[in-house]
Parts: sequence; structure tokens; C-alpha cells
Amino acid sequence: MQALPGGYDAVLALLTEAAPRLGGGFVSLVAPDYVGQYGRHAFDRSMDALKYLTLFGSSEFAVREFLCDDTRRALVIMERWSQDTDDAVRRLASEGSRPRLPWSFRLREIGADPSLAAPILDNLRADPSLYVRRSVANHLNDVTKIHSAWVLERAARWGVDDPHTRWIVRHALRTLVKQGNVHALEILGAESAPRIAVGSFSVTPEKIILGDTITLACELGSTARTAQRLVVDYRIVYVKQRGAVAAKVFKLKTLTLEPGQRVALRRSQPIRDFTTRTHYAGRHEIELIVNGGVVARTFFDLVR
Repeated sequence: MQALPGGYDAVLALLTEAAPRLGGGFVSLVAPDYVGQYGRHAFDRSMDALKYLTLFGSSEFAVREFLCDDTRRALVIMERWSQDTDDAVRRLASEGSRPRLPWSFRLREIGADPSLAAPILDNLRADPSLYVRRSVANHLNDVTKIHSAWVLERAARWGVDDPHTRWIVRHALRTLVKQGNVHALEILGAESAPRIAVGSFSVTPEKIILGDTITLACELGSTARTAQRLVVDYRIVYVKQRGAVAAKVFKLKTLTLEPGQRVALRRSQPIRDFTTRTHYAGRHEIELIVNGGVVARTFFDLVR
């Protein structure tokens, strides 16, 4: 395409004209990718093109080329995008500047200093679009992997009074909550030492073969005199080869438990192999986690 008469500008004009007719899916990434690969010499014009092209797919991968070339220059433009009337453009501002965007290279400068993208995130902290809020939450969750204190300070500053902000904060802190981070739990209004009694915690059936579905059931009762915010998760400790284990935390329920109230929770989960997980025979421990602390344990046996 670079060899067409008129060079980059001519090809860009053709792609811009064709973009509304390309449809969704992977084909919609072709035009932004061309801009990212061949338009970096025309910084501002190419950034304008990515803003337009993202309306018909997503420019989240292509814009990272420009962030690598000149991070601060690109972020100035993307901050303006974060105030755009179109949610696809606003999302591009957050998603494109994620330090660890899946299927793309890492943005090391933003990864080292997340405050560089803070004006974008601040503009979007109460965005009405779920499409945008999910991106902001994922952006912040990326940052927790290296700069958890920075994210916690930001979340505390934002607060959770606004329902849109509360949604972002809750999903942004999900990794820290799974780790039992006390500050993250406090921001979400959950005490690190909840006053509860576990009536029961069981898994059925206790013996399965690969492909079966297990059902977890638990009963929690409040022993407090005031309402409590509970973040309930469960952790499966998977048996691996040669006696090793690998644990994974799953969300169960976030709820408010009134004084004296009892609640029963259930969750079914199929046990089958994935490309990212192979199951091995043996006893798999399951831990019930409330506000970051283990409150009960059970198990199931996998026979292969």
C-alpha cells in the first residue's frame, strides 16, 4: 500500500473512506494498524486519523506506536479524547494508554510513572458508559501490579459516592481484594475482620471426573450489631504435576449483611481443561474467603 501514488496521504484517504464499510472484527484493525506502522512521521495527522478510525473498530493497538515515540505529546492529545462526546473515543484514551494492554507491548514509560496518564483517568472516573468504565478499571488494575499504593491513593481520593465511580473502583481493586489488601477492602467499605459465623461450606459432589460440574454452597451469619460489607470469594488450590499446586481466586458475591442476618450462597463451576489450565488427578482444596481472610475450607477429589 505504501507504493501507491501519493504515498501515505493517499492510502490514508482511501482507508478513511473505506472504514465505515469494513465492518467489525479483526478487519477493522487493518486501517489503524497501517497508520501505526507507516504514519508515525505525520504525528498529529495520524493521531487524528486514529481518533476517527476507532469509531469503526478500535485504534487501541496502533496508538501505542505514537505513545512509544513521544509519550507526553501523545498523552496531551489523548487527554482531549477523554473529553470527547463519543464513548469509543473516550475509551481509546484509557485503553490505548494501558501499561499492560493484552496482546500488545508494554508502555514502559507509563508503567514506570502511572501519573502520566492520570489526567485521562480523572476525566473518566465517573463516565456514564460501561464501555469506558470497564477500560478505566482495567487500566487501574494493570497499574496495581507494580504501583498498588498509587492506585489505592487515587481510588481513595475519588471516593465511591458516585455509582459510576464506585463501579470503576470496585473492578479496579479486584486483584488487591483477592490478595486481601486491607486498604482496598476499606475503600470498598469492607472490614478486614468481619464479624460472621460460617454455618456451612460444602462442595458437591466430592468425587468427580473431568468435565463434571461442582457446586459450592455456604451459609454466613452476622454476629455484628451493625451492617457489614462483605466481599466473598473462593480459592481453588489446583493440583499440578509432581505434587505442585497452583491457586486461583474466583468471585462469589459482594453484599451487605445486616445485624443477625443469615445468607446462603451457591455457585456451580465446571471442571474442564482449557488452553491455559490442565487439571490433574488428586485432592483439590477450596478455601472460602471473606474480606481477604480464609474462613472455611473444603475439597473435592478429581479422578482421571
